Amino acid sequence: MKPTLLNLPKIIDKRGNLSFFESPKQLPFEIARTYWIYDVPGGETRGSHAFKEQQEFIVALSGSFDVVLHDGNEEIKFSLNRSYDGLFIPKMYWRRMENFSTNALALIVSDKHFADQDYIRDFEEFKQLRNGQ
Repeated sequence: MKPTLLNLPKIIDKRGNLSFFESPKQLPFEIARTYWIYDVPGGETRGSHAFKEQQEFIVALSGSFDVVLHDGNEEIKFSLNRSYDGLFIPKMYWRRMENFSTNALALIVSDKHFADQDYIRDFEEFKQLRNGQ
């Protein structure tokens, strides 16, 4: 599987719009954990790791930020700035989040509960594992 920007349902209403995602309708996995990132100081980066098994889906509920992914050979950047778009990230992609706007709110759902042993925090180790070395 590859990282994919998914367009979520958007119900337009003069009282305020509504978007949602359901598992497994919009997401390619069952949700095991939900967390959010907020109050990120200007210039700070979040993430800078990969997961051996965990998959994630990230939505910018408020504000904007970039998600930079690396597959072991090349890098791709996704700019998230709409609450009806979300980024699916399969396992074994190095990820970092940067360029957070003021009051940005990132919602992340994953298919696994937190497990420190699933994290790869060294980029060189990640590249070796990803490229089968």
